[in-house]
Amino acid sequence: MEFVMDVVAWIVAHPIESAVIAGLAVFGLALSFVVLVLGWRAATWLFKRYVVPRPVEDVLTIVAASIATGVSAQGMWRFSEDVLGLDGPLRVLLFAFIEVGIVTSAVRARRNMRENFSAGIDGLAVWALTCLTAVLSSMDASSVPEAVFRLAAPLVAAWLWERGMAIERHRIRGTGKIHWRITPERLLVRIGLAETRDRSAQEVDAHRRLTRVALAAKKAKRLRESGAKENKIQAALARLDKAMDAAVEHTSLAVDPARQDALMAQIAALYNTAALVDADPSAPWGKSRTDVRDGDGQPRTDDEDDNDPPRTPQRTLPRKPPRQLPRMPSRTPVAYADDDGNRFVAPGCPDHPDENVHAAGCTGCLAKLRTAFVAELVRVIPTSEWKHGVWATVPTMAAYVGKSPSWVDKRVREARDLIDAGKSEGGQQ
Repeated sequence: MEFVMDVVAWIVAHPIESAVIAGLAVFGLALSFVVLVLGWRAATWLFKRYVVPRPVEDVLTIVAASIATGVSAQGMWRFSEDVLGLDGPLRVLLFAFIEVGIVTSAVRARRNMRENFSAGIDGLAVWALTCLTAVLSSMDASSVPEAVFRLAAPLVAAWLWERGMAIERHRIRGTGKIHWRITPERLLVRIGLAETRDRSAQEVDAHRRLTRVALAAKKAKRLRESGAKENKIQAALARLDKAMDAAVEHTSLAVDPARQDALMAQIAALYNTAALVDADPSAPWGKSRTDVRDGDGQPRTDDEDDNDPPRTPQRTLPRKPPRQLPRMPSRTPVAYADDDGNRFVAPGCPDHPDENVHAAGCTGCLAKLRTAFVAELVRVIPTSEWKHGVWATVPTMAAYVGKSPSWVDKRVREARDLIDAGKSEGGQQ
């Protein structure tokens, strides 16, 4: 309170000086406000110009590198005083010359990357100056932890700069780092614990089971053709039957056309392995005569003259027709017989009364076939004929009726449903 009274008394005693001080205070406040507004606008412009267009990781890299550079500069501040004996303005001007050189080299390296697609000698200078300032800063440390800290700070700044340059290099050149030949992923693939394709466990298991079926079929076929002993052939057929049962049970082979095609493709490739020896693929560069085009665009050799009569246009490299892979039985409703000559005969529809088998492409005949086959399944399933002869497996029934395994599997389910429904009705009565 006394201070306020003294100030009021001084103002009353010195009115002119008080007015001048008040004016200077108002001018100072106004100037401070203007400086704050200009500073805010400049900061906003810089933020929109340099920060907003950059990804978040680039901004964080610059911030962290600036902090690490500041730590390194603080070490050089102490080094310049304790070791070099610098003091006053000279110390302020000279303590951070290496850090300034690091920043300058980093900026030049980035410019070289944009113009010449390489950091060049400036990139090496960044690491050399970083190691130099790290060593000099740690030499003035008073303890081992401080020395380690001063060694780590500049290296962290250089590492962050290198990562920023790697991102810039990838954006400009479209290339990344080198690809190591020995990696954990490749080792796991090599020993069989991982695979290169993105497949689910179900797809991998299905592929392996289908491959087992194909290999078992090839082995059984080779033993039979080579005249092996009967016990070996029977053992191979037993393994084939076991693999086929597992594939039908776990891979939906009976109802999935894609899996059926995959199995038949593997069998076709394995059965025709010997044909690779006689294959004669011709390379386009393996020509004995120079390939010159004439006026019609046809190839002409060096021993031909321009006055020769025109030749018949022909293909330069004739292609062989693609080899057709064996397919599963057609879904077209036609008569079909299995290996023993057995076939399932269904009555025709009213439009085809004279035919003893269902007609191709007729919806009515297809319905008649479906009804007759389901009725036959209802009769056979409860008896001892089931799982024997033509009723042994889904593929044998497909060959017997002339339909696809998926069609047969659906009819089997319909027949079982009818049998179960009949049993439930009989129990209720």
